[in-house]
Amino acid sequence: MNRIDLDNRVVVITGGARGIGYAVAQRALQSGASVALWDVDADRLARSQRELAEHGKVTSEVVELTSEASVAQATTRTVEQHGAIHVLINCAGITGGNGKTWELEPDVWRRVIDVNLIGPYLTSRAVVPQMLKQGYGRIVNIASVAGKEGNPNASHYSASKAGLIGLTKSLGKELATSNILVNAVTPAAAKTEIFDSMAQEHIDYMLSKIPMNRFLLPEEAASLILWLSSEDCAFSTGSVFDLSGGRATY
Repeated sequence: MNRIDLDNRVVVITGGARGIGYAVAQRALQSGASVALWDVDADRLARSQRELAEHGKVTSEVVELTSEASVAQATTRTVEQHGAIHVLINCAGITGGNGKTWELEPDVWRRVIDVNLIGPYLTSRAVVPQMLKQGYGRIVNIASVAGKEGNPNASHYSASKAGLIGLTKSLGKELATSNILVNAVTPAAAKTEIFDSMAQEHIDYMLSKIPMNRFLLPEEAASLILWLSSEDCAFSTGSVFDLSGGRATY
């Protein structure tokens, strides 16, 4: 495993207590960064912080990412504890279960949009002023191949990730001359705890669409995400990086 140079960088990871976010935190610490985990699950967050602390400096914040006040408070506390925020990685997301569009409850639809799209908007809105003050920043949004292709029985999830791709492109252009780069990753399905909220039929469908005939490993996602978080990524912004095992057609 190559070491990505993140020495003296402060990396905020939403959804960092599990799944891809946890794998990103591990790799970031091994690459010299300090890490702030933002997650809504207090118990899991505390456990993950304890596990990761052996690798470097880790702080944690219980954050409701759909709340402007909660995100603002977490941003202030993280800057107080670490002195800066150099990297924001928006990993947090939910699936909202599966169902036909006309059968999904509006409240479920809204919740998925709130967490998967409004959340990254609020975190970016809170963190970008700090990055502008520093004259440096990297933002990586974890979207999905579903946002490019649209998965049946997951219109809420697909729409939220398509919106996140649009947010990435807009924000990347807005910050293009500020030394703050904004990019997205569009993974195919990674076998994490998020599968617990999916129907087996939908899991089988996702696997059938991947030419490599396997699911993504969180550690594989972490490699690309952290390259995008580093100074080695210097001339890409508003871009979408595929991580779908050959599934994506564009």
